[in-house]
Amino acid sequence: MFKRLYDWLIALSRSASAPYALAAVAFAESSFFPIPPDVILAPMSLAKPRLAWRYALIATLASVLGGVLGYVIGALLYDTLGQWLIGVYGYGDRIAALRQAYATWGALVILIKGLTPIPFKLVTIVSGLLGYNFGLFVALSVLTRGARFFLLAAALNHFGDPLRLALERHFAAFLVILAAIVVIGFVIAAKVF
Repeated sequence: MFKRLYDWLIALSRSASAPYALAAVAFAESSFFPIPPDVILAPMSLAKPRLAWRYALIATLASVLGGVLGYVIGALLYDTLGQWLIGVYGYGDRIAALRQAYATWGALVILIKGLTPIPFKLVTIVSGLLGYNFGLFVALSVLTRGARFFLLAAALNHFGDPLRLALERHFAAFLVILAAIVVIGFVIAAKVF
């Protein structure tokens, strides 16, 4: 099963539609989707290492645009869609703590959460809900998401062949580790806020 999934991801990463799939996942992950774009960014960068920087740029721009959607959800649709999304991820009772964190640390919250496996959609929705300065939100999102994706692209570009071989041999373990990182991110967010 994992071999077929790996083969499908590699085939997708080599196809002309790969940048669109990456953009769609990066956009969705910043506002409502639980799967990080790294799942597609890594195989794409390993399949075509010379395009790793372009893929990081696509992921960054799409992630920031998705973050803008999350901001709009928080600002205009919190009572319906935003509250439901926050509740789905188990953070509905943590809004007061998030408000306090933003009041004290605002920019630092966005920067840290954008780099870590803590779900970025929580940041985007809460930023809109609390009316965080939109221009600053976008600038910080570009900085933090760009750093995350460009650091990953740099690592994949530099260590490409050994990582590709390891990924081919241990793809199931990679998926388990990625799933664990996502779960740990949600747990950390639940403990911190």
